[in-house]
Amino acid sequence: MNSIIKLTALSLVSAALAVSTGCATKRGNTSEVVVAPMGIPGNAAYGGNDANGGLVNNSAAIQAAAENVRGVVHFAFDSSEINGEASTILDQQVSFLSNNPTAKVLIAGHTDERGSREYNHALGERRSQAVKSYLAAKGVSVGSIETVSYGEERPVAAGSDEAAYAQNRRAELSY
Repeated sequence: MNSIIKLTALSLVSAALAVSTGCATKRGNTSEVVVAPMGIPGNAAYGGNDANGGLVNNSAAIQAAAENVRGVVHFAFDSSEINGEASTILDQQVSFLSNNPTAKVLIAGHTDERGSREYNHALGERRSQAVKSYLAAKGVSVGSIETVSYGEERPVAAGSDEAAYAQNRRAELSY
């Protein structure tokens, strides 16, 4: 009888252990993806004076003035490095932000369609952060900068060739 009790107890402990470890197993190769808000066309998408809960909110005067400043920088394949052309554009942005200290800017990182959705969201984030770091190094307050990654979700050029890919590898600065 003593051995039956031991066998029953051992069986119960084994079953409880199997159930509890089965519920606690980690899934391999998972990642979190932060998806950007939907419905962001032009400046209105990023806030403006509307009540849509945009990411940045600027006066109409700042939005109008920002229309005269180039706001798209492009990147090499699988890169978030700021090149010479991007530096020129970003220096114009630094000047604009210095002349408009109340302005808030949204930097949206984008990629081409190659790579997984998760990888492209991360690459878009690295691109937007690289632009943010560049602006901050030039004296722009990080408090006036917001970043978001759209990954491959918002292409500007349709197609699966290098010309389309090159246009889609970008960061857009919006007010």
